[in-house]
Amino acid sequence: MNALVLYDTNFGNTRKMAEAIAETLGGRAVSVSDVSAGELGKIGLLVVGSPIVGWKPTEKMIAFLAGLGAGQLKSIKAAAFDTRVKLFIHGDAAGKIIRSLEGAGAEIVGPPGLFYVKGKEGPVLDGEIEKARAWAELLKKNAGG
Repeated sequence: MNALVLYDTNFGNTRKMAEAIAETLGGRAVSVSDVSAGELGKIGLLVVGSPIVGWKPTEKMIAFLAGLGAGQLKSIKAAAFDTRVKLFIHGDAAGKIIRSLEGAGAEIVGPPGLFYVKGKEGPVLDGEIEKARAWAELLKKNAGG
């Protein structure tokens, strides 16, 4: 399966999760700053991730998702994840990403991936990389890969 894990990161934690997910899927991880919307037509599975910043995805990720046209992701399977601090309240970047992906026509193939970091800057908490790999295996199975 041709998988792309698209991410934005502030302190490197979301990049680490994206790389682990991409490796598990046999795909590649690419920063949202380094991808064009035209590349999305060549993939079978799109996974999008962002840290939570101010209750939502990063501004770069929001801008990228806002640039997707209705139906642009038709026939592409997709999922979303976010990195977050383990608090009682924290926002929901993954849910907002999923709504954008669905709006562009993607078929969501798994629940949001929610991965925790220690404090604002991290590092990723123990066991979260393994949790991300297990989540990616579920996506692969659900996407038919």
